[in-house]
Amino acid sequence: MRLKRSVVDAAVRSTPAAVVEDILEKKIEDIATVLSATENGKSRLYDEVLAMVERGLFRIALTRSNYVKSAAAAYLGINRNTFKKKMVKLGLDRDPG
Repeated sequence: MRLKRSVVDAAVRSTPAAVVEDILEKKIEDIATVLSATENGKSRLYDEVLAMVERGLFRIALTRSNYVKSAAAAYLGINRNTFKKKMVKLGLDRDPG
């Protein structure tokens, strides 16, 4: 017996990842509204939002790993060297205190 497509779609949307994605999309829409209101000329919205998300993830990873960079990189599922390069790019390479 086949389930109706809407029932399957509803089940997929009710996964934790799907719920979080819906919440995130709504928040990003608010952020886009604020940032685009202050922009002149060429938009940097994509780069700005990605940098904000990366900085947030890096701060969370660093906090949860007691500022051990290799453990923070593992938490995020990225290479330690990539983590360190991105820290510099994001301006997070300074001491936490």
